[in-house]
Amino acid sequence: MLRSLASAAVAASLVFTVPYVVAQKPAPARASAAEANVTRETLPNGMKVVVVRNTLAPVVTVELNVLAGGNETPTGFPGTAHALEHMAFRGCTGMTADQTAAIYARLGGDNNADTQGNVTQFYATVPSTDVEVAIRAEAACMQGIDNSDAEWNQERGAIEQEVQRDLSSPTYKLITRLNEGMFAGTPYAHDALGSKPSFDKTTGADLRKFYDQWYSPANSILVIVGDVEPAAVLAQVRQHFGSIAKRPVPTRPAIKLGAVKSDSFTLDSNLPYTLAVIGYRLPGTESKDYAASQVLADVLSSQRGDIYAMVPAGKALGAQFGMAGTYAKASLGFGLVAVPSEGDAAPALKELRSIIENYAEKGIPADLVEASKRSELTDAAFRRNSIPGLATAWSQALAAQGRNSPDEDSEAIKKVTVADVNRVAKQYLLRANTITATLKPVPSGAAVAAEGFGGGEKLTASPTKAVELPNWAAKPLEELRLPRAAILPSDEVLPNGLRLIVRTDRTSPTVTLTGAVQHNEDLDTPKGKEGVADVLEDLYGYGSTTLDRVAFQKALDDIGATEGSGFTFSLKVLKEHFARGIELLADNQLHPGLPAEAFPVVQKQTAELTAGQLKSPAYRTRRALSEALLPKDDPTLRDQTPETVMALKLDDVKAYRQAAFRPDLTTIVIVGDITPAEARAQIEKAFGGWTATGSKPKVDLPPVPPNKATAANVGDPQAVQDSVTLSEELQINRFSPDYYPMQLGTYVLGGGFYASRLYHDLRQVAGYVYTVDVSLRATKTRSTYTVDYGSEPANVSKARQLVERDLNSMRTENVTPAELALAKSLLLRGLQLQESSEEAVAGALLARAQLGLPLNEQDNAAKTYLRLTAEDVKAAFNRQLRVDDLVQIVRGPAPQ
Repeated sequence: MLRSLASAAVAASLVFTVPYVVAQKPAPARASAAEANVTRETLPNGMKVVVVRNTLAPVVTVELNVLAGGNETPTGFPGTAHALEHMAFRGCTGMTADQTAAIYARLGGDNNADTQGNVTQFYATVPSTDVEVAIRAEAACMQGIDNSDAEWNQERGAIEQEVQRDLSSPTYKLITRLNEGMFAGTPYAHDALGSKPSFDKTTGADLRKFYDQWYSPANSILVIVGDVEPAAVLAQVRQHFGSIAKRPVPTRPAIKLGAVKSDSFTLDSNLPYTLAVIGYRLPGTESKDYAASQVLADVLSSQRGDIYAMVPAGKALGAQFGMAGTYAKASLGFGLVAVPSEGDAAPALKELRSIIENYAEKGIPADLVEASKRSELTDAAFRRNSIPGLATAWSQALAAQGRNSPDEDSEAIKKVTVADVNRVAKQYLLRANTITATLKPVPSGAAVAAEGFGGGEKLTASPTKAVELPNWAAKPLEELRLPRAAILPSDEVLPNGLRLIVRTDRTSPTVTLTGAVQHNEDLDTPKGKEGVADVLEDLYGYGSTTLDRVAFQKALDDIGATEGSGFTFSLKVLKEHFARGIELLADNQLHPGLPAEAFPVVQKQTAELTAGQLKSPAYRTRRALSEALLPKDDPTLRDQTPETVMALKLDDVKAYRQAAFRPDLTTIVIVGDITPAEARAQIEKAFGGWTATGSKPKVDLPPVPPNKATAANVGDPQAVQDSVTLSEELQINRFSPDYYPMQLGTYVLGGGFYASRLYHDLRQVAGYVYTVDVSLRATKTRSTYTVDYGSEPANVSKARQLVERDLNSMRTENVTPAELALAKSLLLRGLQLQESSEEAVAGALLARAQLGLPLNEQDNAAKTYLRLTAEDVKAAFNRQLRVDDLVQIVRGPAPQ
């Protein structure tokens, strides 16, 4: 819940691009010994450049940070920086919008942008061999963006759809109201998203003025992280950024915070629970107390603390403390509780406030302060295990927070004392003016049968013109090459049937473990016991038979580890504490406490949450889609209810666990600074005595017959935009010969953003949508093809007609050579980018193991994609896709 709330703070997303320039060659300055892999340089035009060498994978992230965002926008035009971020995609010096899309698609498609309060960030993760193309592309937008009225008029529709999407989110509206009250009279009071009225009156001239004022090399920081040679990369940066002229930057708006005025408000919500928040103003990033406030927030959110204790006490469904927005002068902190949808949040809010004030009055436990510091420093060590994650950390530190490196925050955390935390708690939390807010659910009605908006005007596909790339991009990107062969991990099955997969990586002294027990609650839940799996999963949070909930969490805190148990389980731990981490994981996984006193609390909470979910628009939408796609007796249509949950006994939970948890259905994947022998020794010691009895439960669903076309509308009073799903069941599975040509064609339709047919037609040309996603999801027995988009109610049927046109063309016409080459390049390079973080590697290995695919499946897939033809794609789509049988489910206002 906290994650959902925090993520509502807007990070406006869009692809970025750029071409070239020439430059001078100042000598690079090596960093200090503490930054052995960091090289820094400032170009003569003022641009700061930081290169961080990280050899985790043959991948690099290039991130351009422009030091201007929502704070710098003109009065009355809060979305100007966000709009300019969008326009960078519409064309930059020497590169058109179509070329931009094609270049980034061929690079692997892992590129995006976001606009924050004080920075706009454009980033791309690409194979290391293509780093110069990414640098040259990024440089083009620093040289110039096409902010013509014609281009802006086309993009306006898409960005307004983004606004409509976010305004349909109650958590976004909550954060917006909190910011307005907490930071009234300052730029912090509005986020960077913008509004439809402001975009309606924005012109190309307004965007050009903002660009001329703020998009200067001297107002930018370029961060490059990955498997590169710093000297070579810096030479490329000098060449392509160095000749861009330095321009003066205006004086930034002054931020003068007034006193917070206490306030309270309630908003309608479409969530399955009531969410209540107390907002506090905390120190900003430039304050000497910022590190102490981070530690304070961690302590208040500790599972050993009094706030979280409201959950096991049955006083809340969820309770946490966090920081949702951080700015230079101040931050937004909040305490949060979730209660049943029909419940009154006032008592929980009152207790939450009392707990916070009690901590501020009497002091923070010293051991929780140390645990928070240990956790923060462990997280810093894990940062190195993701190339894009490390680039984000450096960009946020340098550009958004004005630091010299991310390590500055770590060093500040180390110096925080208990006295510092107590002082900050008293100053900012005790008798402070606060803003309280409640999100109260308004249930939606049941799905209503509707017209499918099909069968209207039959549109024919317009010819797709091949995009001619600039010479500097065409040559390096024209070759379709296989990615580097996968590094095969060790793979063995222990005597008890548990499968252990280990891949050694020395990037940092950390170890990441992810695992799963294969199960299918739709198949293995006894009749009348629906909900038993959810109750079991929640009871896993109550510790083991040897360590109760608080003692177990303390044991994790003592080694700075994070752990999760249940059907899916995980461990992140420093190498030095690996043995203890595995011991704790196994203790919880194999010997969960399942305390009798906790059972009625968890049972009631699960029933209450289930009741809210059954009334929510999200559930009703999923249910309507499932009922339309699947036969009436399909196992997945079984649903838990408050009644089935409340009928459970603790013995039912224990019996279910005994039957479903088996070593011969379990896979553990370990990636990090550890050898297979070291890993196996600890896993065998901890898990080797685990045995299975009886026959294995079924885990694979039966195949399903083809669905028929139908349509339904699900009302959502909070939505101002329609969310549309078009879907059908295909008669293939993950191992069918048609899987790969269908997937390749799907990338023609929806991969590579504007470079794809659907994005081009629905967004770039028509402006009907902000996003359109197409996916082929296949398991051992089933396969579902889905197109999702969001649009104004008036454009639902117009957008669908374009979708149907493009889908039908895949069945009847060969994709063009250019489209085929672009989709192949996107897939082949994308396979390489999957290696860009240890967590991604571990997740991919686990998914392949559970599905029964070879662990080097990406190598096989790459070879298959490379040899597929346009005829193969057309034939597969013609055999499998039934455009006339698409199911349509619309969530939101009735479409027109």
